[in-house]
Parts: sequence; C-alpha cells; structure tokens
Amino acid sequence: MTLVRIEPIGPVEVPLPEYQTGGAAGVDLRAAIEASTTIAPGERALIPTGLRMAIPMGFEGQVRPRSGLAAKHGITVLNSPGTVDSDYRGEVKVLLINLGQEAFTVAPLDRIAQIVFAQVTIAKLEWAASLSGTARGAGGYGSTGTG
Repeated sequence: MTLVRIEPIGPVEVPLPEYQTGGAAGVDLRAAIEASTTIAPGERALIPTGLRMAIPMGFEGQVRPRSGLAAKHGITVLNSPGTVDSDYRGEVKVLLINLGQEAFTVAPLDRIAQIVFAQVTIAKLEWAASLSGTARGAGGYGSTGTG
C-alpha cells in the first residue's frame, strides 16, 4: 500500500477521497465549487477539487472519467488520463468536456472524476542510428486489423 498525503485547500470543504468498494482501483474526486456550473454541449470546464496531493516519487495520479457520467451524460475528462506528477504540489483540477447533446450541470461536491495511483517506470532514453525490425514495422493506425 502506498501513502498519498492530501491537503484540503480552498473555500469549499471536501471529504477525503475514499475507495467505494474493496475492488475499486480509483477514488472519486469531487467538485470543490461554491455554486453550480453548467457545461454546454461541446464546451469544457476546469473544475477544482479543493485538494493538493503529495504523491510519492515513482508514482503518478491518473485522473480518469467516471463511467456513469460518460455513459449517461457524455461527460468525460478531456486529457484522459490526466497525469498528476509526484513533484506537483498545486491544486488538482479536472478538465471536463461535455460530448453529450444537452447541457450538464455540475453541483457542489458532485463526484466528477476518479484518480488512480500507479507506479511508473523511469526509462533511460538514448539516440539510435537505427532500430530493430518487427513483423508490424511502421504500420500505424488500423494496421493490425479493423476489429
């Protein structure tokens, strides 16, 4: 288990995020807003969570959509998954976009996204004069089939 220290900030008091079930991979992030905000179809909004996090070195926070909001309303996280780096200490905010057909209203303390804490690998990068070949080669989007 990894310890992530969380500091509440801002004028809106939000509860400590928690896992909703024993098998949940992420914890919900809530809207730390004082008044409701409406996101029109095709528009986006940067929603504060009222939280700062000290994520341990070697880990990241992956901000992801909530499946219910996506399925029912077309609300998703625009830069999904958004990464919260271990050395970032500012407020975590969520960039929501409304891909639905109707305006969507975010109310104070609504659960708007989830964050999954994951271990990361730091890679060593180096220049190469050439790369080894593979069966796929340079085949890009759709090159492995249509389904």
